[in-house]
Amino acid sequence: MDMVMQVFPAYMLVFCRISSFLMVAPVFSTRTIPKTFKVGIAFFISIIVFLSVGFDKPVPLDGAYILAVMKEVLAGLIIGYTAYLFFTVVQTSGAFIDMQMGFAIANIVDPLTGVSAPMLGNLKFMMMTLVFLSINGHHYLIGAIMDSYKWLPLDNHLFHTVYEGRMTEFLTRTFADTFLLALQISAPLVVAMFLTDVGLGLLARTAPQYNVFVIGIPVKILVGLALLILLMPGFSTLFQMVFDRMFGALEKLFVIMKATGP
Repeated sequence: MDMVMQVFPAYMLVFCRISSFLMVAPVFSTRTIPKTFKVGIAFFISIIVFLSVGFDKPVPLDGAYILAVMKEVLAGLIIGYTAYLFFTVVQTSGAFIDMQMGFAIANIVDPLTGVSAPMLGNLKFMMMTLVFLSINGHHYLIGAIMDSYKWLPLDNHLFHTVYEGRMTEFLTRTFADTFLLALQISAPLVVAMFLTDVGLGLLARTAPQYNVFVIGIPVKILVGLALLILLMPGFSTLFQMVFDRMFGALEKLFVIMKATGP
């Protein structure tokens, strides 16, 4: 029992970081995955990580232990949130496209996240998840959270890093980059819809007998779906580019989170 009490505090710190990461990480945080499975996989991953990093330095169970738990939870949430930001790219780009095509009024409830999502954004999100699973991206995510202990050990100074503002600057820059990426992904269809609106406006001026409000919406939907079918084969390459940027951002995050001491 004495040996268990010596290693249990360090294991709980590892478990806090792993479980908080799985609560917000893409794919693992979806509502379709049972909570029992999430707790179980966090438990076993924590054991594997603890066997490699937990025995080096015993963690004392004192008043500072509460702050250590908060640091580990915050570290897991930041890592998972950074990864999830790149999955919201397709949702944002789908919202831009739906707004131009006229689908914005028909938002549906996404069964994976449980919130209202644009139709095309939901379609792209499902395709992105399938591509992510096909390239074993979930394995890379688990490997990333396990490798985070090389950069951010249990005796880290994460609060000092946050206080310096480097973490806030990184998250703000990453959010801006993902929003710009969403604009770039939706640009072809948004520009096509804009040109369609211009054409319909010219038609309304040259031939007033046509009811543009009646024929405009079906024309925009047909043009948008036709362009979507043409662009569909390139989505896998596009998604892999997004994944490369996601893992690059995680690497930059680990460099920023590296403990350098206060």
